[in-house]
Amino acid sequence: MTVNMTKGQAINLQKSDGGTLTAVRMGLGWQAAPRRGLFGSRTREVDLDASAVLFADKQPVDVVFFRHLVSDDGSVKHTGDNLVGGAGSGGDDEAILVDLQRVPVHIDQIVFTVNSFTGQTFQEVQNAFCRIVDETNGQELARYTLDGGGQYTAQIMAKVHRAGAGWQMTALGNPANGRTFQDLMPSILPHL
Repeated sequence: MTVNMTKGQAINLQKSDGGTLTAVRMGLGWQAAPRRGLFGSRTREVDLDASAVLFADKQPVDVVFFRHLVSDDGSVKHTGDNLVGGAGSGGDDEAILVDLQRVPVHIDQIVFTVNSFTGQTFQEVQNAFCRIVDETNGQELARYTLDGGGQYTAQIMAKVHRAGAGWQMTALGNPANGRTFQDLMPSILPHL
């Protein structure tokens, strides 16, 4: 059963049978919003990029994004860059796979961001979402709808963090500005 999350909401990441999750996928989907013009509406492709920043004691130690597809330890993998979106409320346009059992013990948080590499604002995006899926069986566990329409070029989407012996996901959904994850670091740090 999917939990539709609201900003700031946290859920424990566990299987529907109560077991511990071993691998999750953070999926990102979006569509270009139609824009009204003199000759009707049209869309302009939007290149959103998903990134995962791995933290140890509030210090960034690794990042996975379209130019560094696998974390140094191999526990986090990006499936590849999508330059135009299109899935919207359906499937994932970009995905980041996290093997929770392989994440080194010193990594205590993984923050997921989305940014417009081309600098377009979220006013040009519709049906954007991020979701957590149990990668072992494809079951969607949580979905967070990214509220678009703002004059910002990025969002700090969510974080997965250690909670006791397991993991928790917190929906953040904070707007920010930046074309890359490096630009977003000052906006990420308050959420750690």
